[in-house]
Amino acid sequence: MKKIQVPPETGKSMFCLFFFSIFLSCFHVCFPDLSSTQTNTMIELSRFLNIPDWNLPGSERNPCSWEGVDCSRPDSSSVISLSLSGFDLSNSSFLPLVCQIQTLESLDVSNNSLSSIPDGFMTNCGTLVGLKQLNFSGNQVSSFPGFRNFSKLEVLDISHNRLSGNIGDYGFDALVQLKNLSLNFNKLAGSVPTDLAKSLVNLEVSDNLLSGSIPEGIEEYQELRLIDLSDNQLNGSLPSSLGNLSKLETLLLSNNNLKGAIPESLSRIQTLSRFAANRNGFTGAIPSGITKHVENLDLSFNLVNGSIPDDLLSQPKLVSVDLSSNLLVGWLPQRISHSLVRLRLGSNKLTGSVSSGAFEWLQNLTYLEMDNNGLTGHIPPAFGNLVSLNLLNLEMNQFTGILPPSLGNITSLQVLKLQQNKLTGEIPDEMGSLSKLLILDLSWNSLSGSIPSSLSNLMKLTNMKLQGNKLSGAIPDSIGDLSSLLELQLGQNQLRGRIPIMPPKLQISLNLSTNMFQGPIPSTLSQLGLLEVLDLSNNKFSGEIPGFLASLISLRQLVLSNNQLIGNIPKFTHNVSISVTGNPAITTGDHGVVIPGRPSGKKSQLVLIVTLVAVGVTALVAVIIILKLYRRFKGVNNMQVDLDEEEGSTVLPEVIHGKLLTSNSLHKSNINFAKAVEAVAHPENALFQTMFWSYYRVLMPSGSSYFIKKLNTRERLFQQASSEQLELDLEMLGKLHHSNVMVPLAYVLYSQGVLLFYEFAHTHSLHDVLHNHPSDVVDWTSRYSIAVGIAQGICYLHGSSSNARDPVLVPDLSSKKIMLKSLTEPLVADIELFKVIDPSRSNSSLSAVAGTIGYIPPEYAYTMRVTMAGNVYSFGVILLELLTGKPAVSEGRELSKWVQSQQEQRNNILDLRVSKSSPVATKQMIRALSIALACINISPGARPKMKTVLRMLTRL
Repeated sequence: MKKIQVPPETGKSMFCLFFFSIFLSCFHVCFPDLSSTQTNTMIELSRFLNIPDWNLPGSERNPCSWEGVDCSRPDSSSVISLSLSGFDLSNSSFLPLVCQIQTLESLDVSNNSLSSIPDGFMTNCGTLVGLKQLNFSGNQVSSFPGFRNFSKLEVLDISHNRLSGNIGDYGFDALVQLKNLSLNFNKLAGSVPTDLAKSLVNLEVSDNLLSGSIPEGIEEYQELRLIDLSDNQLNGSLPSSLGNLSKLETLLLSNNNLKGAIPESLSRIQTLSRFAANRNGFTGAIPSGITKHVENLDLSFNLVNGSIPDDLLSQPKLVSVDLSSNLLVGWLPQRISHSLVRLRLGSNKLTGSVSSGAFEWLQNLTYLEMDNNGLTGHIPPAFGNLVSLNLLNLEMNQFTGILPPSLGNITSLQVLKLQQNKLTGEIPDEMGSLSKLLILDLSWNSLSGSIPSSLSNLMKLTNMKLQGNKLSGAIPDSIGDLSSLLELQLGQNQLRGRIPIMPPKLQISLNLSTNMFQGPIPSTLSQLGLLEVLDLSNNKFSGEIPGFLASLISLRQLVLSNNQLIGNIPKFTHNVSISVTGNPAITTGDHGVVIPGRPSGKKSQLVLIVTLVAVGVTALVAVIIILKLYRRFKGVNNMQVDLDEEEGSTVLPEVIHGKLLTSNSLHKSNINFAKAVEAVAHPENALFQTMFWSYYRVLMPSGSSYFIKKLNTRERLFQQASSEQLELDLEMLGKLHHSNVMVPLAYVLYSQGVLLFYEFAHTHSLHDVLHNHPSDVVDWTSRYSIAVGIAQGICYLHGSSSNARDPVLVPDLSSKKIMLKSLTEPLVADIELFKVIDPSRSNSSLSAVAGTIGYIPPEYAYTMRVTMAGNVYSFGVILLELLTGKPAVSEGRELSKWVQSQQEQRNNILDLRVSKSSPVATKQMIRALSIALACINISPGARPKMKTVLRMLTRL
């Protein structure tokens, strides 16, 4: 037979053709497509949902490649998992279509805006034999028929929704194979369920309205590893049967009304690593052995008494212990675990000295708080070995002796609080080595000697408090080098000599009172344009009051009493409170200056006395009547009327009801409602006023300052709700907890309105930082941190389930309402307006109702209704401020409109002082600009949800 000669090229082509045909023939065997039914279902689903990534050209042939779709492996022949989390879905009518995917095992529709679960889903998906996981968390679902058909379900998450009613009415008992049930952050009532599947591993029902006691029958859930019942209304004592849950790892019972003793049986659970029962009413002693296996223990804010068990702090795996705000007595244990990171023992009744050996080698300890006790003896020099320590708080004890120089070795220290002890000796030079220190408080001791110049090395220091000691000599000239210092308290010492140039950023206070300074008030103080409180009282200053003090635009309080000053008082603005008593040669002159609370002349005094008597009698009668009416109010306590006994006041302050919203005991001891009402009695004392609020800084008798807002209830815009409803709304806001949201610490109702209490902000608003100090350029890293922090705060408010019925919106969201604790810690402020404003009652301009010009979404002009989409628009403007460095309105034009007109030249939009710092900064800023442009879209429906904005920001 004759051989046929095949050219090499032809052979190669035939081989390739053969291989390709083999590949095609086995493709459907090795990699079969989805069935036509599932493919059609997925295509129909993609058209309904209109998800961009699902509708790319050619993608319809392979749904297994779509984002959030997971198919069986290795053949990809069926869809087994569908994740639509965070896809901004609001219409839930697609859910029954999902049930046509017969092979579905897991469905995740969390973090959307779904308000209901259709009956068709509950009926059809209940028949899917393989469906084991359902996640509806982070939506707005208020009710559903129940999951009685889902017998195969193992994981169910409906947390962060709006479910209400009795927890037993939802059919969870029918889920016979259930392992994980999460119902956190809803409004479910009833008792702790005991009819769930005995296979349950995780039970999470925190932040609901459960009541009653924890049943003994809970021991039947022998597979439980996690129990979270925190933030409910549970009462009664803990059953000892909890100790029979041999697999339990985490037990969270915080913020309930539980009482009685902590069961000793908990120490038998060898797997228990975290136990939190803080903010309850537990009594009795802490059982020995409770931390034998536990790594994190929190029993703070209870009524636990007795001594700390010797073995409590010594367990080798112990990480965190918080026993603060209890009634513990006795000495500290001598043995402390080397693994301990956080130890909080403040606000108890502990006594005795602190063993140096116990703290010598705690290399991991980061937070140590033993404040407000009765500890004695010397501060152990061994504290200098705590190399990881960030915070050391020993204030309000009875420590004696010197400040150990070894404290200068704790180079990681950021907060050092040793005030109100009995320390003596000099401040050691070694303190100047604490380069990361932010707060130094050595006040109210008996320290002597001079202020060491080494303290001027603490370039990050924001608060220095040395008042109430026996310090002498001159203030170091180098004090002015502390470029970050906001507060300097040097009062009540024995300082003398020349007053040097002070730190330029001083804002909160400069206190040089009760020292030995003399001569004219130095002109160098004219440079403190940010200062709010200046106290030079009880010295020997002489000469006239310099006119430059009236030019300090931020000054709110000037105390010059008990000096040797002469002449006229310069003309100050009405917002400045001035005290010049004890200066016999001072005259008011013809400037018309009114010193608050000090009318001049006998006639004025007589009129004042008559007026006060008349008003006092009327007020007393009114208050008695009002107090009787308000007795029924929930939460009235012994703080509602706080008489000033030291001044012998015989007139009741017009306080109707005051309530502390924070659980921090320090605020409870500091806040004095009657003093606050007294301080805000005169409008001229306000820091500033707006249409809705008057803002004050009030100094409490304890020496602590609080930022107080007085509600202008005369404005028609305010809701005509009952006082009881107003209290409920304020208490709801007080339950919000987020590091980027400014929430009230307390409130007080009194005959003239409502006061809200806040921690005093130590820095400026974002508007001030960006636009009032052009020479201080904020870098991109800080601006980015601020943007993310604001987004986190707004996202929390929009989706917080502490307010499950409605999201908290921000009617006036602007850079002026963003307070900065630091350049990485923004606070969203004025959230209370959402609960008290009714725009339909407005007789004012749009900006008075819907925010500040430049931040107001265009749709507000006709809707007059604050929305989440409107908040997104306002955030977009703030983000543009961070990116451009320009204010929201300049030269009569809104920033948002200017940026939209310049989109083709994006690099020129950015703040060149920042964007040119690095290519990375430029790239991230351009990406952030795209996010801002999406936020300020003229169409509300086209703007992304806030959680989407946050997700995009964090992915820059």
